[in-house]
Amino acid sequence: MKIGEAASASGVSVRSLRYYEDEGLIVPGRCSNGYRDYCRPTIDRVLAIRSLLEYGLPVRLVKAVLSHLTDGPETPLRAEFLHEVESYRDRLAARIAALTAQQSALDAFLREARQAGR
Repeated sequence: MKIGEAASASGVSVRSLRYYEDEGLIVPGRCSNGYRDYCRPTIDRVLAIRSLLEYGLPVRLVKAVLSHLTDGPETPLRAEFLHEVESYRDRLAARIAALTAQQSALDAFLREARQAGR
């Protein structure tokens, strides 16, 4: 199927498909006229990529998971990979904590400013 059909079938934009290809996440076939040709396994891979990105994994970790799936889903994920995902999650939690503290400080500022304006 052509890129527009693949976008509809997978629920992602044409731009996303091109981005996944640029990042090496998918490799669509090519027709004789040079157009991309997406087969069902590529669409299934796009759906997996989309799910992994929705989990919040960055593209570099999505690549690692996809290579694991290519090796066979019954192969356990390597401890180093799981540690990397945990590290990413911990950095994300620290950023959330910092933003929450910043939000609390802004809330306090607004309360004080409103009380002073009365």
